[in-house]
Amino acid sequence: MDKLDQLLKECEALAFDLNFEVAKKWKADSPDRMIVGYLPIYVPREIMHAAKALPVGIMGAGDRKQIIKGDAYYQSYICHLPRGIIEMALDKNLNDFDGFLFPAICDCVRNLSGMFKLSKKGNFQRYFDYPQNFDPKIGGTFYKQEMEKIIDDMFKVNGVKVTVDAINKAIGLYNINRRLIEAIYKIRQEFPWRLSAVDTYYVLRAGLAIPVEQHNKILQQVIDVISIERGEPMDNIRVVISGSFCEQPPIGMIKSIEMAGCYIVEDDLMLGSRWIQGDIDDTTANPLETLALAYINQSTFSSAYYDVGNPKGKRLVKLAEACNADGVIFCAASFCDPALLDRPEMQKECDAAGLAHINFQFHENTGQFKVIKEQAGTFSDSIKLWA
Repeated sequence: MDKLDQLLKECEALAFDLNFEVAKKWKADSPDRMIVGYLPIYVPREIMHAAKALPVGIMGAGDRKQIIKGDAYYQSYICHLPRGIIEMALDKNLNDFDGFLFPAICDCVRNLSGMFKLSKKGNFQRYFDYPQNFDPKIGGTFYKQEMEKIIDDMFKVNGVKVTVDAINKAIGLYNINRRLIEAIYKIRQEFPWRLSAVDTYYVLRAGLAIPVEQHNKILQQVIDVISIERGEPMDNIRVVISGSFCEQPPIGMIKSIEMAGCYIVEDDLMLGSRWIQGDIDDTTANPLETLALAYINQSTFSSAYYDVGNPKGKRLVKLAEACNADGVIFCAASFCDPALLDRPEMQKECDAAGLAHINFQFHENTGQFKVIKEQAGTFSDSIKLWA
């Protein structure tokens, strides 16, 4: 087993450790440390780092856990993600977590925050709303106040006072993290055979369960390996995956798309790790304001993000053109209202730009991928033959 294979094996174990053993061990090493779990998609992890808290992404149970109790909490006509997370909470996978953040994605996650509160999971349960107004004096002020609430929540648990220097240091570390992730994507867009989409997924998801300093080292090691030619190019088309920003598809589905003849050169999997585009100033006297302005001015696009002045469809087409994609695969979780409501308008923009596209839906615990592989394979063949 070569160096990269060993590293990827470690990342896969970290990514799908539903007991979060590394995070819990990290917390146990110091009495003022804490773990704050957050749901997809994006939260400002910098403020948690500054409070000696480890932000841990809770991306659902996927196909790694049988859902029994969770089905009693939610209707059958909503996505699968909340069921898996409730199952994890009731099965004590999330014990030792000190608090939980529920970003404003949809009503399902809003309701999940209430269930955690009623169940007394963690010392605090915060529904974390985002600004819908992008005037810095309005939306920016609101967002800063939301972050201050989280800082106060954490202070009540471990008594750590968040300082300007601590936030700026954290911003610098996450700047490095985003740069390294984007470097991996740039290499893959030019040489997608050097690192598969599945392996890329392992590397990014592992970063949600470990300290950012450790993840930065892993990312740099991956870059060192894939900067040199490895693997064999194949006659695959280049695609962008759109719509999987919250509930995550099973690994088998990502493999099926790749095996059907598609290089996934861009995606919105693990979108929170790439949410802010570019660096954030880490030298300011008011870092909370800086983080708020970064959210307003440097956010990527997503169906969970309201920005009527900057249409998502046009941004998707621009992204596909920038990475020289042959087509778009709209791949959303079943019953995901944000993604499915946006899809028709985004498809219209693809049609207007002459960009080929297909769509299908999934559950995070889907086990059969034959139909998806056939669809993706037909899509790939049609582009090769007639595009």
